[in-house]
Amino acid sequence: MKIEKYSPKDKISKIIFITGGTKSGKSEFAEHLAKESKYITYIALSEKRHKDKRWHEKISIHRKRRPNNWELIETTDLLSILTNEIGPILIDSIGGFVMESIDRGDKEWRSKMNSLIDLLKNRKSLTLIVGEQVGWSLVSEYKIGNIYIERIGDLQKKITKISHENWLAINGRALKIDEISLEIPT
Repeated sequence: MKIEKYSPKDKISKIIFITGGTKSGKSEFAEHLAKESKYITYIALSEKRHKDKRWHEKISIHRKRRPNNWELIETTDLLSILTNEIGPILIDSIGGFVMESIDRGDKEWRSKMNSLIDLLKNRKSLTLIVGEQVGWSLVSEYKIGNIYIERIGDLQKKITKISHENWLAINGRALKIDEISLEIPT
């Protein structure tokens, strides 16, 4: 799979959005696409979970898959990184951005989400974004779970609208959803 070549005249952001459920292959597919670039900055969005052994095992698997020449930034402050990072990037995963703001009120969240979308739209370099699909099953019995589901759903719709390509990873397969779908009018 080759990443399309972009011309400076393209009006759509150079964003490729890959979404899917847990263990769907979304990160592997994004990494596969990223390998077409000579240089890329991998932005891992997550809090440090010092006592979570399973989380560290998962992070270790991700690290082993990445080429040594990729720069790695582990952070929860995506807006600051996007303000300063001008080269090609891979963001894995956008749910970390939602979680970093989960305790903020709706007005503050919308402001932060809109700032992210503006920064993404203004990027000139390739931007690969991994996002998790949630809400396809049971509704959370916890308020925080429902806030997360609603916020990530809204954010990912906005990312899809500004993306050059949109992919759905499911069961280890990747579907280019732009070619098999219609945008829902809003």
